[in-house]
Amino acid sequence: QVQLVESGGGLVQPGGSLRLSCAASGSMYSIYTMGWFRQGPGKERELVADTSITRDGVTQYADSVKGRFTISRDNAKNTVYLQMNSLKPEDTAVYYCFAHSSLYNLDYWGTGTQVTVSS
Repeated sequence: QVQLVESGGGLVQPGGSLRLSCAASGSMYSIYTMGWFRQGPGKERELVADTSITRDGVTQYADSVKGRFTISRDNAKNTVYLQMNSLKPEDTAVYYCFAHSSLYNLDYWGTGTQVTVSS
């Protein structure tokens, strides 16, 4: 089992920045990828960004956040971060951290953190 705890959400004005954190604990040996999904009001859940936690550190981003968001990781702390800059009202959503076990083909989820971008 893997437990994920998100933090860092909140209310920010358009153009502002926030940094989300996701701390993982438990049986991390089978985890290959960690990242973030989001679900806005009336929208489906979508992938925002993810990263492999192996040495290559391959990352991918949704087109809507490229150039504004950066995902990073600290393997020593089992923590993944999402730095969000130039935030827009359409970034308003609940952001969920996930961890994917490639060994068991299983996803673990955090409970989500609300990000609201509004003036």
